[in-house]
Amino acid sequence: MKFENKVFPNDEQLNGFADNLEKGPIKLLNLIKLKKYAEYNDGRETNLTGLEAYTLYGKETQDHLKKVGAKVVFMGPVSRLNIGEVEELWDLVAIAEYPDRGAFLKMINDPAYQKTSEHREAAIEGQLNIEIL
Repeated sequence: MKFENKVFPNDEQLNGFADNLEKGPIKLLNLIKLKKYAEYNDGRETNLTGLEAYTLYGKETQDHLKKVGAKVVFMGPVSRLNIGEVEELWDLVAIAEYPDRGAFLKMINDPAYQKTSEHREAAIEGQLNIEIL
């Protein structure tokens, strides 16, 4: 099985949400790989680790989730692999629940969320984001 951590969905993945905006509730499982140190796209100087930048993102995202009726169900560090084989483990796992696909799209298209997402982009090498119905 091949996998690639990514920072953003491709067009096909993003369009999949628009196919049925009312489908839900949905949960999104996030397997997150952090950078050692945060790297902001605007070139700002920072001493933040990837974890520290992602923690800022997580705190700020709580309000964005509430605005669309969503919530974090679980978030925690990955400690070890119990079954299977991978070259490298993810650092964090998070599960967020949204009332429907449209709520997720509404949140990620909100300019205020996009500003918050700068911390996410600075923090992560990539992730897998898996929809669960």
